[in-house]
Amino acid sequence: MAAQVLRRKTLANLSAHSSSLFSKSSFSLQRFISTLVLGEHEGGSIKAQSLSAVVAAKSLGEDNSISMLLAGSGPSVQEAARYAASCHPSISQVIVADSDTFMYPLAEPCAKLVHLIQQKGGYSHIMATSSSFGKNILPRAAALLDVSPITDVIEISGPQLFVRPIYAGNAFCTVRYTGAEPCMLTIRSTSFPVPVTSANSKSDVAPISQVDLSTFGEDKVCKSKYVNHTSQDSERPDLSNARIVVTGGRALKSAENFKMIEKLAEKLGAAVGATRAAVDAGFVPNELQVGQTGKIVAPELYMAFGVSGAIQHLAGMRDSKVIVAVNKDADAPIFQVADYGLVGDLFEVIPELLEKLPEKK
Repeated sequence: MAAQVLRRKTLANLSAHSSSLFSKSSFSLQRFISTLVLGEHEGGSIKAQSLSAVVAAKSLGEDNSISMLLAGSGPSVQEAARYAASCHPSISQVIVADSDTFMYPLAEPCAKLVHLIQQKGGYSHIMATSSSFGKNILPRAAALLDVSPITDVIEISGPQLFVRPIYAGNAFCTVRYTGAEPCMLTIRSTSFPVPVTSANSKSDVAPISQVDLSTFGEDKVCKSKYVNHTSQDSERPDLSNARIVVTGGRALKSAENFKMIEKLAEKLGAAVGATRAAVDAGFVPNELQVGQTGKIVAPELYMAFGVSGAIQHLAGMRDSKVIVAVNKDADAPIFQVADYGLVGDLFEVIPELLEKLPEKK
């Protein structure tokens, strides 16, 4: 509550102080907003997080011209471009950089590509999601363009006015961007959901243009290199976009016991999550970590077993629609944010759930 009050006072002071200063510029900004969205693709399809970035870009202004940049190599990136051209009505152009240089999304060449595109396109905003993809590329591109990026945006109040969480989500900071163009942002995809009608509605196919890379010189000394790519072969939904997430904490005590969480998730058709403590203990790989230093999720149902509710973990799941917590400690902080809480031993609760839940069809 204190943070909300502080935010209202800050906005009121900003409005009173700068209404005359920004009134004319705001009008011109509304007319000349154009946004470049850094698109992430895999297997010829656009990842859902990138569509959330398109939704966020649209909230900058109704007349915003949105271009999506896709970098890659071969048929996969071309297939992704065709998908992007028709997957969302707000996308007005798809820009494709097809080269072996972009076979893997390394920060150095991708940031240099963004710099090249900005020099040609002169966009007012450049946007990416706060995923490992966006957080890897956008800050480096911002350095090349000599601007300061605004990260983890959860609300867009205007073309230059943004809200982002601070102190692990316990307070919200309203930021007015006053620097040179472009204004560069990373957004939390969970804060900008893609409407079903928007994602599936029929719309005109956006034009696809290929980037002229004849002037794109490769760095002789690259500070990073591609080693390998690992992914879990599982039918479970992706953690970032799942409707249901089942998370286990350190109280599970071992990787063997953590398989109970996986079995429950399989019955519910849910994604599996874990706390940092469980990941550090080696129960599960770090790509399943939920929290401030892991993935930010906002499913319709979030089930936490043996999760104490550390502030870093709450920062990654507090936007979930319904939170269910099971913990034998009645004073665990997780119960303060839970919609439903059960004080009990997870080694008794989970087997009972597994017994009573029907098999997934």
